[in-house]
Amino acid sequence: MAKTWKIALAGEGGQGVQSVAEIIAEAANEEGREALYIPNFGVEQRGGVSVAFLQIGDNQIGSPKFQKADIVIALSDRAVRRTRQYVDEKTTFVYDSSIEGIEDDLPKNAGRVLAIPAIEVSKNELHPRVFNIIIMGAVIKSTAVVSEDEAKTAIEKKLGYKFEKNPELRELNFKAIARGMELVEKAQ
Repeated sequence: MAKTWKIALAGEGGQGVQSVAEIIAEAANEEGREALYIPNFGVEQRGGVSVAFLQIGDNQIGSPKFQKADIVIALSDRAVRRTRQYVDEKTTFVYDSSIEGIEDDLPKNAGRVLAIPAIEVSKNELHPRVFNIIIMGAVIKSTAVVSEDEAKTAIEKKLGYKFEKNPELRELNFKAIARGMELVEKAQ
């Protein structure tokens, strides 16, 4: 029986976790896999934490919510605290290394904890607006849940209208995926 990946992405409203989950789900569907995505919207538009629950597998998936995740991506201090409940000894917990003051909040029971400098890389090497695509690359590398090529196709489908207006954005987003994959590889 093939593995069903359970992924939780969390961040502040506006960090793009919902867009990333939607693009990954689209890529999985295009690869002929089952994908369920459920956004957890609340008060994130007023400063709360936004969580995206995503499951991808080769067999039918019964419910989009889950108790424990295979991978958790936390993009803010509050997201680190909010997602600890989805972590167990089999979970890979990825967070942005620029988040300060969370050492005591990181899950002690995670199988692996990886710190990646996604915010720093987006600001200093690429562009702050592709921060979420760097995170997408991190998810892809950590799980191999979809291929890089299919992820690029899904980004093209979601953001193609922006690429038509500014073709340089396509290359910037594709660089961001590759850079996110590199960051996870170095962190392991």
